[in-house]
Amino acid sequence: MALNYIWIAFFLIAFVIALIRLVFFGDTEIFSHLVNAIFTSSKSSVMEIALPLAGNMAFWLGIMNIGEKAGAINFLSRLVGPFFSRLFPEVPKNHPATGQVLMSFSANLLGLDNAATPLGLKAINSLQDLNKDKETASNAQIMYLVLLTSGLQLLPVTIIAQRAILNAKDPTDIFIPCIIATFVSAISGMLLVAVKQKINLFDKVIITWLGGITCFIVLLVWYFTVFLTKGQIGLVSKVASNLMLYSIPVIFITGAMYKKVNVFEGFIEGAKNGFETSVKIIPYLVAMLVGIAVFRACGALDYMNDGLRWIITQLGLDTRFVDAMPVAYMKPLSGSGSKGMMINIMTTYKPDSFAGRLACIFNGSADTTFYIVALYFGSIGIKKSRYAIPAGLFADLAGIIAAIFVAYLFFG
Repeated sequence: MALNYIWIAFFLIAFVIALIRLVFFGDTEIFSHLVNAIFTSSKSSVMEIALPLAGNMAFWLGIMNIGEKAGAINFLSRLVGPFFSRLFPEVPKNHPATGQVLMSFSANLLGLDNAATPLGLKAINSLQDLNKDKETASNAQIMYLVLLTSGLQLLPVTIIAQRAILNAKDPTDIFIPCIIATFVSAISGMLLVAVKQKINLFDKVIITWLGGITCFIVLLVWYFTVFLTKGQIGLVSKVASNLMLYSIPVIFITGAMYKKVNVFEGFIEGAKNGFETSVKIIPYLVAMLVGIAVFRACGALDYMNDGLRWIITQLGLDTRFVDAMPVAYMKPLSGSGSKGMMINIMTTYKPDSFAGRLACIFNGSADTTFYIVALYFGSIGIKKSRYAIPAGLFADLAGIIAAIFVAYLFFG
């Protein structure tokens, strides 16, 4: 229901703004821009997103099917079962969904975009099997999606690579700020949903796991800053993420061979489901991306930024962060859009400027809430998302605020 109102708002707001620009400012090209945005985004949502996703979906769901037959998913379920049974009380103990959710989170943590989406769609489908009301998001599905939209990521490889391409003096200087901002986003979203679902956050198992994860992140940051040179951080991040990505199919295939599973047939069985899922999500992708495109084409984001700059100026505060805010506006709407904004800001203000660095931290602090909700819920036929979007946006807001604070802390 929330997506319905948001989608309508995109088109109506774009129409009103375009009409004002035409009547009062004589902008005769504005409706041409909106129409072009519709055709361009509807084409790109299929040709540049859905079709390439079909190949990734087929491969990774094939690998996941091998992992299930080899027992790897059940092993992961038992490993994290005590923690997940408290965070996802609706999921039975040792259910395959637990291992699939963990695999999805692991891919996101390592910044493995190509693998993360297929694994995530597999996980949400397993959670749907447990959902009694197939058109309404369950508590477990909301918790899962909010954690996904927080964009928790330990290795922001693509951001570091883009900074290197644009000749940043130190491409890795946003590494620690990104981790801090995305961690704040994830914890904020999780706490909000936990309170809403009446989950006992003072349970010893939850406290132990969250404390352990926090310590791991602190130790990781400490290792990267103390034992690695700035030039080595990007290299280690890249090698570690790609090593982990390639290790997943190798480990699953090896385990399947040990258990005498027909690996090739298992892969084909899972891959067929990947292609079917990719076709099913096309209408949802087209709807959401076209709505976002017309909202952006009408100039709404520019007006939001001008309004924010005026407010900050009236309050007598520093306005440097406002230059990077378009990335924050775009991030919940579109991953490619926020990346484009990030590159544009680094090109305009230079990658080592305050705005250039903050744009990168914004891009690494959260994920695309509307896109993820439309994609994941659309793939399983969920029509009532309940409070998934408000909770996801709350996590995004927490990440944005944290990004601004850490940017001033690290870069003045």
